[in-house]
Amino acid sequence: MDIILDILDTFVFDRCYASLLPDPSFGNSTLDFKPPVNQHVGVYYPLQASDLAYASLWKRDDILRQGVSFFLIALIFAWALYLIGSFVLYHTIFDKRMMQHPRFLKNQVAQEIAQGLSSIPVISLLTAPFFVAEIRGFSKLYDFSSESPFWGYTLLQYPLFILFTDSGIYWIHRGLHHPWVYRWCHKPHHKWVVPTPYASYAFHPLDGWAQSLPYHVFPLLFPLQKCAYLGLFMFVTLWTVLIHDAEYLSTSKIINGAACHTMHHLHFNYNYGQYITLWDRLGGTYRTPEEDAFKIKQNEEEKAAKALESAKKNI
Repeated sequence: MDIILDILDTFVFDRCYASLLPDPSFGNSTLDFKPPVNQHVGVYYPLQASDLAYASLWKRDDILRQGVSFFLIALIFAWALYLIGSFVLYHTIFDKRMMQHPRFLKNQVAQEIAQGLSSIPVISLLTAPFFVAEIRGFSKLYDFSSESPFWGYTLLQYPLFILFTDSGIYWIHRGLHHPWVYRWCHKPHHKWVVPTPYASYAFHPLDGWAQSLPYHVFPLLFPLQKCAYLGLFMFVTLWTVLIHDAEYLSTSKIINGAACHTMHHLHFNYNYGQYITLWDRLGGTYRTPEEDAFKIKQNEEEKAAKALESAKKNI
């Protein structure tokens, strides 16, 4: 995130902060303003900052400015990925026959979008401190593969990230089903018994933030290459949308895909995991999707076939 902040500071934020909180001393001929070299992005590409980097009372290293900047980055990034990803999946692979299910709510898609858009700002606000901690040196993020702890870690970091975050999400998600928490925090997400891709972020803000914690805690505890970090962040965002698309692309008993997650929405106390079924199996909360999820689709297909047959007979 430090690289993204450098780039946005240079092309967007320096100008914005200079306009909103101008430094009266800027432009004083007695002061020598030298445009700084971007500290973080300069490791990859030489990008010179303009003199506007000095034009605001909020300098680049101000912790409050960094917090506001990261809030805006997280907000816009999450809104864009949520709306674009959900839109594409909804209009391509999402099985719209699921919308005929008796437990599909009236105007559900509009309700999902409204809840998702209103939750993301709060989640972004609560997430920004993690990004500030990273840029201020409290994480184990590193720039190049040559800086990895040992040979092979460049590949090992990916399964390690998946296993760590999947375990964390399983226990957090299962905890959110505790009666003390469920009613006020997690129940809003279970309003969508038959979810669409737009349900991926349609939950209580604290629910969404709690389940995102393992992603942000991982680089504080384990080394992670910065490009891998950004790639994995995009992957987990897209995966969250994919497991709500009701398109059962995988019948694997290992991958916790849309079929498994649909079981969670239908039966509540099963399939808490995010990527794989390991922790559900160990915790005794795994429910085979073929037994239920595919029956739903099969029943819908049978109904459609009968309706078509009936229509042909009436012609």
